Amino acid sequence: MFPAEQCWAAVQARDRSCDGKFYYGVITTGVYCRPSCAARLPLRKNVRFYATPAEAERAGLRPCLRCHPIGADPDAVRLSEICRYIQSHATEPLALADLAARAGLSRFHFQRTFKAAVGTTPKQYQEAFRLGQLKNGLRGAGDVTEAVYQAGYGSSSRVYERADARLGMTPNQYRRQGGGVTIAYATAESPAGPMMIGATDRGVCFVQFADSAEDLLAMLRKEYPKARLEPMREPADPEFRRWIRALTDHLNGEQPRLDLPLDIRATAFQMRVWKYLQSIPYGEVKSYTEVAAAIGQPKAVRAVANACANNRVALLIPCHRVIRGTGEPGEYRWGLERKRAFLEREGARRMRP
Repeated sequence: MFPAEQCWAAVQARDRSCDGKFYYGVITTGVYCRPSCAARLPLRKNVRFYATPAEAERAGLRPCLRCHPIGADPDAVRLSEICRYIQSHATEPLALADLAARAGLSRFHFQRTFKAAVGTTPKQYQEAFRLGQLKNGLRGAGDVTEAVYQAGYGSSSRVYERADARLGMTPNQYRRQGGGVTIAYATAESPAGPMMIGATDRGVCFVQFADSAEDLLAMLRKEYPKARLEPMREPADPEFRRWIRALTDHLNGEQPRLDLPLDIRATAFQMRVWKYLQSIPYGEVKSYTEVAAAIGQPKAVRAVANACANNRVALLIPCHRVIRGTGEPGEYRWGLERKRAFLEREGARRMRP
């Protein structure tokens, strides 16, 4: 998917050439549309962008009745109705056979069609929606237990067991938008310009590049608005110094493999993409299409690109190794010049005897 501001420009221009490439949702009206929708333009602050209709519907939005973003494809219409059914019954046990019967398909065909169109199985879709409800509840509820039960979880113990994988922190910490979490950070000069590394006591949660230390600190605050941010004490913790040295050596081509502990938040889909990216050998590249096929979802190419764009730990999750099928580098949230430099350096290092 395009960068957000490029998407917004297309929406303002009602650019029909972008139809099907992304969708925009309006949180105040609860609908999502094609970029070319003729409806009155919403305020930018109320707009969110999505790679697929399924992604928009997971966020609780419904298709616009004016521009019909899911088109007239019977399968798309049928699956959209199933998605809404799962959302409205997310707190109940839903059998695959019952959902398939509702869609008028065999269990096998329904499971395969749903996963190809939505990017997850029906069970994973239900779980993702319930998790979204839990996140909303944690932000607004007066009590964590109340939010857990309102989201349809039978007990809080299961949520806490899986909190690190799904929320990146405990439910209490997520409710406070990172409040109670301390992130130590430091800025270092690197071959790619100023680099900031941020870490909790569990691992690295932030590695990004910018043109100045001030820009990097603003980016860290945006990612973790309620966390306690502390500059790394001097002398720095030996483990923290080791992490910075490893990243710098990696950028200099002296340490091809990075294996540092991570403390990151991710959806189940993002985690699958990111784990695969970590398996791409140093000096090699894959196309977005190849990554989608490798994780078993060949039609989720745009969703793969979106997962790459949401990476918060550059290099440790090497999204720079994913390029377009044409051989062009494609987008990179830290700048195309940096991406080209990383790929050239890795390629040259790999060719050394």
